[in-house]
Amino acid sequence: VFQARILARRLVGQETRYEVQVKTPYRHRFPLVPREYVWVPNACGCPPLLEGREYLLMARRHVNYEHTLNRILLQGDGYARPWSPREDRLVREAAWHC
Repeated sequence: VFQARILARRLVGQETRYEVQVKTPYRHRFPLVPREYVWVPNACGCPPLLEGREYLLMARRHVNYEHTLNRILLQGDGYARPWSPREDRLVREAAWHC
């Protein structure tokens, strides 16, 4: 779970790759660097993320069976909401209880 600004969007085969600037990591299940690629496994880019905007993303680390692919995956039904102070408050409150 992290807050990110969308820097760029690119179609790569049947997937969409977003270059993001990680602003605030909320959960530390895997290390994040200041710039990451977030992959969406479809060409429509669903959920739609607009360049220049900030979002709260709940993504997962995807490692394939051969351990040759290690990336952040945001599935089509994943959580991607425009970031707001309200979203920030809700995530911090949830983290306190989890």
